Amino acid sequence: MGRVMARASALAQCDAWREAGWRVVMTNGHFDLLHLGHVDYLERARNLGHALVVGVNSDASTRALKGPQRPLLPAVERAQILAALTSVDLVVIFEELTAESLVAALRPAVYVKGGDWDPAAGTIAPAAGQTAQPRREPPEAAIVSGYGGQVRYLPYLAGHSTRELIALIVARFAPGEAADL
Repeated sequence: MGRVMARASALAQCDAWREAGWRVVMTNGHFDLLHLGHVDYLERARNLGHALVVGVNSDASTRALKGPQRPLLPAVERAQILAALTSVDLVVIFEELTAESLVAALRPAVYVKGGDWDPAAGTIAPAAGQTAQPRREPPEAAIVSGYGGQVRYLPYLAGHSTRELIALIVARFAPGEAADL
């Protein structure tokens, strides 16, 4: 079971792991409603090394990136839930919109993102009235490549996303039906 740490403590822990010869793996995200897709992704990420560090977007950065109705759970709770998973060794909450500065500080040997970030996967399916867009490489990838680390993209478990889960909840428990909860 992992621990939630401040950035400075996380840096010291990652340094200690590296000194012990461990391969540090890192990923980041919002992890707003933990679901099977997250668990599967984190287990596969953990299998790429000896220790898995998860950066969690703060409440403010989640609102800025996902909209005013998110997050559903506060960052401290999201971090504690993630730290309770056996695949997660360390969790750090970060305030910035991207994890670039956290990645630069912790310098994981392997940086992992979901397949929706994989530039080799083609284009992003367009929303209604829009054109397809090429997938973009995560901003952290250049930092990882710059110090000789590896960037890996893991495919999503089909049908398991926070967006789909929220849509299902709204569809099943629309206003007027919430009394049945």
